[in-house]
Amino acid sequence: MTRHDTVRAAAFITFEGIDGAGKSTHLATLAERLRSQGREVVVTREPGGTPLAEVLRGCLLHTPMDTLTEVLLMFAARRDHLRQVIEPALAAGQVVLCDRFTDATFAYQGYGRGFDLGVLRALENWVQATDAGVRQPDLTLWFDVPPAVAAARLARVRSPDKFELEPQAFFERAAAGYAQRAAEAPQRFVRIDADVAVEEVWRQVEAACRVRGWLS
Repeated sequence: MTRHDTVRAAAFITFEGIDGAGKSTHLATLAERLRSQGREVVVTREPGGTPLAEVLRGCLLHTPMDTLTEVLLMFAARRDHLRQVIEPALAAGQVVLCDRFTDATFAYQGYGRGFDLGVLRALENWVQATDAGVRQPDLTLWFDVPPAVAAARLARVRSPDKFELEPQAFFERAAAGYAQRAAEAPQRFVRIDADVAVEEVWRQVEAACRVRGWLS
């Protein structure tokens, strides 16, 4: 495969991290850079990304429910998102940039809320099944930031949803969950130190994409 073929191949890149990590800003910057190099880019998010999944997002962010219900709605939204957006885009050779994916469910519901990790793994394997195996990102950029720093950032910008209202201990558990997921899949995770200047954070994102041939 030539470098040109590598650059043009489909790619599924996810942006992960606790609320307030600053990932959304860099997702938009990466989309702009890729498009400037002639790539077709789909920018999407979870929960959400389709009309059905966006309705479920509203329920998940603002309606009280038990954790099992939360998990089932999350994976229902993910299934529709995969079928309607992610898989068609990848089949067309596009780059998919997704703000959160299954790692967030493990971090928030699994580690943050203490939900059964075995059940999450079973749902992951079932919902994300394709003819080629279980769909996983080609690259996961994990924006790692101390929960206290993330909370201070959130307090300055907008009204919180029900997850953002969780105490700091919840986000400490979620951050630990991200670290565990990264340890389990080091080939796809790149840790981004998000507790530095914005320009330095971008340099880390850029380097992770350049080494894979997605940026020139």
